[in-house]
Amino acid sequence: ESGQVSFLANPVYKHQLADTRASAVILDENNSAECPTSVLLCTNPYLAYATLSHYFEFSSSVAGVHDSAVVHDSVIMGEGVSIGPNAVLQQGVVLGANVTIGPGCVVDSFVTIGDDSTLHSNVTLYHHVVLGMRVNVHSGTVIGADGFGYANDKGKWKKIAQLGSVVIGNDVDIGASSTIDRGALDDTVIGNGVIIDNQVQLAHNVVIGDHTAIAGCVGIAGSSVIGRNCTLAGAAGVAGHLVIGDDVHIGMQAQVTSSISEPGSYASGTGLMPTDLWRRNVVRLRRLNDFYRRFVVLERR
Repeated sequence: ESGQVSFLANPVYKHQLADTRASAVILDENNSAECPTSVLLCTNPYLAYATLSHYFEFSSSVAGVHDSAVVHDSVIMGEGVSIGPNAVLQQGVVLGANVTIGPGCVVDSFVTIGDDSTLHSNVTLYHHVVLGMRVNVHSGTVIGADGFGYANDKGKWKKIAQLGSVVIGNDVDIGASSTIDRGALDDTVIGNGVIIDNQVQLAHNVVIGDHTAIAGCVGIAGSSVIGRNCTLAGAAGVAGHLVIGDDVHIGMQAQVTSSISEPGSYASGTGLMPTDLWRRNVVRLRRLNDFYRRFVVLERR
């Protein structure tokens, strides 16, 4: 519409460019001749759009401490800190400059949060958690809860104290209602530039390399190490004590049960099909090993 700015990044939508009613369009010079309106030229239109979008972002935070917040006397705050209604900050917390603590957040003892980081409403950080600079944590996320560690004593479970913490690097974005457990002995570690979607579970002592992207409902079991620049698509699951190298891309609902050393794309599971056909294929899959053995015998003959 008139007065709006649009962008063209995907060539699939190029045919719509001639009919745009936007006042300006962000695009590259290869498409500028076909645009009937003003253009903003750049080499990467989608990146330019991402950058410009922040100028229009809404923020309700105001520097200062709300009257209903509970802040321990020992809390150290940098300039421009905003603490919302009913937030609780325990002893020894350190907040960098321009940190925003949203309504209802709980920041436990000796937590450190770097400059320009934001906790949206109802985020919980357990004790000794460390967040770097420009970390963005969405509502309902819990960081630093106990890892799932138990010893079995004749059928009864004995809890193992989780003595590590969680250390999160700079420029990390964490979605809503995700959980990152503290380490059993060493820390759980999230590298710089990592992006984590909603409802993701990272177990104790997991290590995530820089700039890795993790989509919604992914679960990574304890002590697994994920490399740099990896992607894990929605609902993928990674078993414990595995090592996944750099530049590995895991498909949707994939089940990772062994380490991966070579970069590339990996998938498991089956695509959608009618239920009756899926049931027949499952039966056949169970017999696949028998078919293979018979085939080997036939080949030898």
